[in-house]
Amino acid sequence: MIKNSLKRFSIFIATSIIIFVILTFIINQNIINQYDVRILVLICINIMLALSVNLIVGFTGQFTIGHSAFMAIGAYAAAMLTINLKLPFPLSLLGAGIIAGFIGLLIGIPTLRLKGDYLAITTLGFCQIVVVVIQNIPQFGGAQGLTGIPPKTTFAWTFFTMIVTILVIYNIVHSSQGRAMISIREDEIAAEAMGINSTKYKIMAFVIGAFIAGVAGGLYSHYMMYIEPQSFNFLKSMDFIVYVVLGGLGSIPGCIISTAVLTYLPEGLRGFGDLRMVIYPILLIVIMILNAKGISPSKLFKRKSKGRDKDAIA
Repeated sequence: MIKNSLKRFSIFIATSIIIFVILTFIINQNIINQYDVRILVLICINIMLALSVNLIVGFTGQFTIGHSAFMAIGAYAAAMLTINLKLPFPLSLLGAGIIAGFIGLLIGIPTLRLKGDYLAITTLGFCQIVVVVIQNIPQFGGAQGLTGIPPKTTFAWTFFTMIVTILVIYNIVHSSQGRAMISIREDEIAAEAMGINSTKYKIMAFVIGAFIAGVAGGLYSHYMMYIEPQSFNFLKSMDFIVYVVLGGLGSIPGCIISTAVLTYLPEGLRGFGDLRMVIYPILLIVIMILNAKGISPSKLFKRKSKGRDKDAIA
């Protein structure tokens, strides 16, 4: 078991390094323009956010639609730590994650006792509160947004932070804590009957998800160099939910693939002009129909893994 885990870890790290080297070479040789590099950076950031939502929604079964609030908290916190306190970029990112995680803890303790629609509405309200509060703080730029954020985020920073996020989420899910979270998703009453403290693990998933979203927000603000409150409203949270649902709830590879595809699609369809506003939702409907019929990234990965297991037994 340990040997298989080490083997998977080694293959993943080696593959990640190879992909990074290839992409860095392509970027340095100007084979792709800066607009395409921007899309790559946003894909990495969105994957982090989608995985953090997947931990809460997909693995723990808690329906939250206000996750962009933690991205906003991280974005503004990292920017202020860099601009006002002149902290090094890594410390600003860490500070942003800690602040977002702490607020996630404060919000999670009272709200995660709620379930289903009640939790969704509560997190939606929290998201709107964060947006309104930021709009009314002059030090944060108010409704006009915050400018003057130094361009610290690079493709390397986003790529390797994304890799670390994938490893963290994978290890959590495959740990005893992760199995407890999944048992809560499947049947919370049965999990509690087996001695699992459901509130504890729901809060744990919520805080970890908030921390990752805070770090992703810090990367985002230092890449865009300008942020404004309405960029983090509940519609942004719905994007993350769509990434997770289309990739397959509780699937890490599916979540990564769907996020990459859906982040690129709006940009790739710009050549169609206003028609892209029709083509994109049609494609979403087609993908959802295929998903319902069993043709989705998560289910394809499951079929491949089952095939490997049969071959290994044979």
